[in-house]
Amino acid sequence: MSSPIVTTLRSAGCVFAEDEARLLLTTAATPSALAAMLARRVAGEPLEHVLGWAEFHGLRIAVDPGVFVPRRRTEFLARQAAALASPGAVVVDLCCGSGAVGAAVSATVRGVELYSVDIDPVAVACARRNVRGAVFVGDLYDPLPDSLCGRVDILVANAPYVPTDAIVLMPPEARIHEPLHALDGGADGLEIQRRVSAAAAGWLASGGHLLIETSERQAPRTAEAFERDGLFPLVVECEELGATVVVGTKSGIA
Repeated sequence: MSSPIVTTLRSAGCVFAEDEARLLLTTAATPSALAAMLARRVAGEPLEHVLGWAEFHGLRIAVDPGVFVPRRRTEFLARQAAALASPGAVVVDLCCGSGAVGAAVSATVRGVELYSVDIDPVAVACARRNVRGAVFVGDLYDPLPDSLCGRVDILVANAPYVPTDAIVLMPPEARIHEPLHALDGGADGLEIQRRVSAAAAGWLASGGHLLIETSERQAPRTAEAFERDGLFPLVVECEELGATVVVGTKSGIA
């Protein structure tokens, strides 16, 4: 494809200009809408915010401006969670953002009982369009009903894990257009992960699993936190997606 739209996108530094042009053309309802979308993209807004959706695990996930855009590597987290979930499992998605991970697990495993949580009301409003299940606004476990204690089969979290000092090194699309709280994991990037891990055992059922996305470099320390908090850790990786997930399992002994 060669067109003024492709040329404009290339000039703005869009590496996949032809693919982006196709998406803009097929999404825009009118020529004026297309012009507005193109202007937003050229100004540096993430393509997914401009389109209003992101493709994730074969699903079209609604993504509003200001909401964390689900990454392709996070599909590995969703696949690992789905592989461990049985039909009818109780699944909790912490730091859910747009709800992409929970939506993917629900689409893969029949009849899961899904609960999603995010601290950002804008993200929660978006997640409520993407998932079937209860979506709560609040800090990690705080808004979950007490009745879930000891009943959760799969606890999944794509918690922020970028060290604070590394935020400045991120692409402008992320650090300017996505919320800081969805990126910043504290001084070493593991602050939120440690909080998730510390309380996980009280929410998990016997034999239940906690899954957290992290980086290859951080994975050993994430696994140490899991073990310290009474979970049996396992690090799994996907070279194709450049993804690392730490899985912690609660003992099946009641």
